[in-house]
Amino acid sequence: MTTNDKTMEFMQIAMKYLPEAKEELDKAGVELSFELIQPFMNLFTKVMNEAYELGKLDGAEEKEEV
Repeated sequence: MTTNDKTMEFMQIAMKYLPEAKEELDKAGVELSFELIQPFMNLFTKVMNEAYELGKLDGAEEKEEV
């Protein structure tokens, strides 16, 4: 899977939970806008890429143990 494919998958996951995040931000009195959310989406993508790589390494280690 290419980085772009992973990024698109991660964005789809983020969009799935965006309404829940918006609701929580609204409760906190924070207005959600594209300009506001963009840096957080970039951060989310970095976190998801790192988690994906970690999971890949864990899977490879488990495979070696068998």
